[in-house]
Amino acid sequence: MRDKQVVRRRRAVLGLLVVVSLILLTAYFGGSPGNPLHAVQRGVVEVLSPVQEGASKALKPVRDVAGWFSDTFHAKSQRDQLQKQVQTLQWKLAQAESAVAQNRQLTREVGLDNSIGIDAYKPVAAHVIGRDPTLWYATVEVDKGSADGVRPDDPVVGDGGLVGKVSTVGPTFSVVTLITDHSMAVAAQVTDQAGDSGVLVPAVGNPNQLLLQYLPRTAAVQVGQQVVTTGFKYGTLQSLYPPGIPIGQVSNANQDDLLNNGQVQVNPAVDLRHLDAVQILTSPHAGAQRAQVP
Repeated sequence: MRDKQVVRRRRAVLGLLVVVSLILLTAYFGGSPGNPLHAVQRGVVEVLSPVQEGASKALKPVRDVAGWFSDTFHAKSQRDQLQKQVQTLQWKLAQAESAVAQNRQLTREVGLDNSIGIDAYKPVAAHVIGRDPTLWYATVEVDKGSADGVRPDDPVVGDGGLVGKVSTVGPTFSVVTLITDHSMAVAAQVTDQAGDSGVLVPAVGNPNQLLLQYLPRTAAVQVGQQVVTTGFKYGTLQSLYPPGIPIGQVSNANQDDLLNNGQVQVNPAVDLRHLDAVQILTSPHAGAQRAQVP
C-alpha cells in the first residue's frame, strides 16, 4: 500500500515539473526582451562566463599537448606509409631499368645475329651470374656449361659485339675471359676501304682501352671507324672468332703513333661492366682445327 502511495507522489511531482517546464519555455520564447527570464539568463551567463574562460585557458596546454601527440602519431604513421611506398617504387624502378638494359642488349644481339648470321654458329644464350671483383673485370661467369654443348675456347658475343672466349667449363656454368684481359689477342681489321688488319690487345693499365697493333704504317685509319674480327683461315688453321664480329671503334688514330708503332687506340663496343646476357658460339668453325692468333 505504501509503495503505491510513493509511486503516485513521484508521478505527481514529475507531472508538475513537466507542466512548470512547459510554462517557463512558453514564457521565455514568447516574452519580450525585457522578460524577467531573459534577465535571469543574462545573469547566469555573466556569472559563469569568467569561470568558463578561466577553465578554457587553464586547459589549453593540456589540449595542446594532446594535439601534439595526436599529430605526432599521425605524422609517424604517414611517414611509415610513405617509406613503404618509396621502397616499393624503388624496387619497381630497379626492375624496369634492368628490363630496359636487358632489352637493349638483346636488341643489339638480334641485330648482330641478322648482320653476320650468328645462327650458323649454334649460339647458346646465357646469363651472367658472376663478375670479376677486381678493377680490371677480366672474367665473368655464365649459367651455361658442358651440358649445353659449351667447350673451352668457344667465342662469346653480347650486346652487339665481341665479349671474349670461354676459358673454363663446368657442367652447368662457364667462365668467360673478356677481351680486356691481358692474355687476350684477337685478329682484327678496320672497316676502311683498305681493310687494314692487325692484332687487337688490351692496353696496359687501362681496362677500358684496346690497342690494334701491327697495322701497316701507311694505313689511313681514322677516328670512329669500326674494328671487327677478321676470321682468318690459313690451311687448317683458323681464328677462334668468326669474321665480321664488331669489337669496337677507333678512338685515337695518332699519325705519329701509327708511323712509329703501327697501332691505334680502340674503345670496346660492349660495356663489359654491365653485361647481363651473352651468346656462346658453340660451333664457330665446324670440321676445322681452331687456334688463337698469338
